[in-house]
Amino acid sequence: MEGLWSAIRTYVLLNGVMWITGALVGALVFVLVVVAPAVVGRRLLGVRAGAVRIATAGMCGLVVSGGLFGPRMEESGELAPLLSLMIGVGMLTSMAVLGALDFVVPMGAVRPLGWAQSLRRRIARSRRYSQVVRIAARHGLGPYLRGRRRAPAVRHELLARELRQALQAGGTTFVKLGQLMSTRRDLLPEAYVEELSLLQDQVPPAPWGEIETQVQESLGAPVRDLFASFEPVPLAAASIAQVHAAVLHDGTEVIVKVQRPGIPELVERDLDIVGRLAAALSARTAWGRGLGLKELAQGFAVALGEELDFRIEARNMTAVRRAAEARGDTSVAVPLLHAQFSTERVLVMSRVEGTSLGKAAPDDERHGGQLAETLLTALLNQIMLDGVFHADPHPGNILLQPDGTPALLDFGSVGRIDAGLREAMAGLFLAVDRGDPLVLREALLEITDRPDEVDEQRLLRALGQFSARHLGHGSAPDVEMFSDLFRIVADFRLAVPPEIAAVFRALATLEGTLVQLSAGFNMLEASRTYATARLSDRLGPQNARDTARDELIALLPVLRRLPRRLDRLGGALEEGRLGVNVRLFADPRDRRVVGELVGRVVHAVVGIFLGFAGLQLLGKDGGPRVSENLELYGLVGGNLLVLSAAIVLRTLYVTSRPME
Repeated sequence: MEGLWSAIRTYVLLNGVMWITGALVGALVFVLVVVAPAVVGRRLLGVRAGAVRIATAGMCGLVVSGGLFGPRMEESGELAPLLSLMIGVGMLTSMAVLGALDFVVPMGAVRPLGWAQSLRRRIARSRRYSQVVRIAARHGLGPYLRGRRRAPAVRHELLARELRQALQAGGTTFVKLGQLMSTRRDLLPEAYVEELSLLQDQVPPAPWGEIETQVQESLGAPVRDLFASFEPVPLAAASIAQVHAAVLHDGTEVIVKVQRPGIPELVERDLDIVGRLAAALSARTAWGRGLGLKELAQGFAVALGEELDFRIEARNMTAVRRAAEARGDTSVAVPLLHAQFSTERVLVMSRVEGTSLGKAAPDDERHGGQLAETLLTALLNQIMLDGVFHADPHPGNILLQPDGTPALLDFGSVGRIDAGLREAMAGLFLAVDRGDPLVLREALLEITDRPDEVDEQRLLRALGQFSARHLGHGSAPDVEMFSDLFRIVADFRLAVPPEIAAVFRALATLEGTLVQLSAGFNMLEASRTYATARLSDRLGPQNARDTARDELIALLPVLRRLPRRLDRLGGALEEGRLGVNVRLFADPRDRRVVGELVGRVVHAVVGIFLGFAGLQLLGKDGGPRVSENLELYGLVGGNLLVLSAAIVLRTLYVTSRPME
C-alpha cells in the first residue's frame, strides 16, 4: 500500500514538473513571439501604448507572421533560420497596428473604467437637452435652432419676448446667459436688450437644513461654533446663492453668502448644453456665426465658473477696497471681507445697512445728481486709476446707506485692465471730449484689434456722423449712443478686447442706474469734466516732476553705460575692427527643429538604402546555404527589407506628427 502511494506521489510530481515546464516554455515563446516584437516596435515607433494595445498589436503580428511562415516551417521543419524573419514581420505588423490605433483612438481617449459614469452623464445630459429643446419649441424658437427663419412678419419685440420666456423657463444657467446677453448692445438689437434685462434671478430659498450642512462642510465646524447667531431665513435668495444675516462671537454683524447645494453639477451640465447649442447654431446659421455664439458661450462659461467660486469674488472685493483706500477715497463704501470664514462656497463680509437703489429714492433732485456724480466718478477712478472695477453696477448691486452715501455689493463680476489699456481708454475719453472724429478713430483703433483690411476713410465718416449725433453741445448720452458705437465696432469688424468690452458694459449699465437717480443727469458732460480734471492733474507741476523723475530713474542705468559704449564703438570704427556677428540657430527651438528635420531625412535615406540592399541580395543567386531550401543571401536580404520597412514606417509616423 505504501509503495502505491509513493508511485502516485512520484507520478503527480513528475506531471507537475512537466506542466510547469510547459507553462514556462509557453510563456517564453509568447514573450518572444508576441510581446517582444510589439514592445520593440513601440520603442522604434516612439508611440505611447498601454498593456492592452501592446498585447493587441503583438497578437496581430503573430497572426500575420504565423500565416506567412507557419506553413513553410511545418513543411520544411526549418525553425531556426526563419525565426528571425518571423519575429521581424511580427514587429513590423505591430508597429503598423500601434500607429493605426494611435491615429484612430489616441492614447488616453478611451478609458474603459470611466464608461459607466460617462454613460450616466450622457443619459442625464440627453434628458436635459431634450427638455431644453422642448422649452424652445414651446416658445416658438424651434425653427431658429434648426437653422431656419420664420416669416418676415415676426417682429423683433415678439421674438425677444419669446426668447426671454424660454430662458426664464430654462433655469439658472439660461437666466444667467440671458442676463449676460442683455449687456451686449454691440451684438443684439435694442429690442432684445430691453427684453432680456427683465430676466429675474429669484427662486424660493433652499431649506435651512441644506444651508446649515453646506456652511458646516465648507467651514469645518458647526454653525453655532462659528457664529453667535445665524438667521435661518435668508435676506435674499437667487439661483446660485442666498444671503443670511449673522453675528460673530465678537459682536460683529456680518452677511453670509452661501452657495445652494448641487448648483455646480447643474451648471456644468447646462454649460455643456449651451456650448453644444452655440456650436450647432454657429455651424448651421449665418446669424449664429455673425454673433460669435461659440466665443460668447466660451466667455459665459468662464464667467459663470468664476461666479461659482466665491474665493474669486473675495479677491475682487478686497482688490477694489484696497485700491480705494490707497487713494483715500471713501465716497463709495465696499464691504470688508472676513477671510477666515470665507471659502469656495461660503463668503462672509461685513454687513452694510441700506436700501437697494432700485427701491430707494434720493431726497431731492440735487441729492440724486450728487449720487449720480459720485457713482460715475468712483467707477471712472476704478477704471482709470486702479485698473480694477465693478463690472455690473446695476441698481440691485448698489445700496443707499442711511447717511445717503452709496455702497457697492456683489463683486462676482469685476473687470481688470492693465496700464497700457488704461492709457488707451484715457485717449478715448479725451477724443469723446473733443468730439473730433479723426482723434476718435485713432483712439478706437488703438483699443481694438483691427482686422487686416479696414476702410479707415469710411470709418472716419461713420464716426463723424456718430459725433454729430451724440457728441455735440447739449447732447446727453443714452442707450442709443452706446448702441450706435457698438454697431460701428461690429460693422467694421473691430475686435474689442474682453477688458475694454467690460468697461463699455459697466458704463452702459451705470448709465441706466444714473438715469434712475437723476433724470436730467448728463453722463457725457460729467465724463468730460472728469477727463479734463484728470488731464489737468497729469499736466500739473507736481505730477510732471514726478513723471520726469520716474522716467529719469528708469533711464539712469542706460545713460551711465551709453558714453562707454559709444567710445568703444568709435574706437572700433576708427581702427577698422567694427563688425557684425550673426549666430545662426541661436534659439534652442530653431536648433531642435533643424535637428528633427535632419534626423527624419537621415532615417529616410537609411531606410531606402537598406531596402535597395535587401532587394539586391534577394535577387542574387548563389552564396552559402543556411538550410536545404534557404540561402544566406535570401535570409539577410529578407531581414534587411524588414528593417528598411520599420525605419520607413517610423519616419512616416514621425513626419505625420507636428513638431513640438
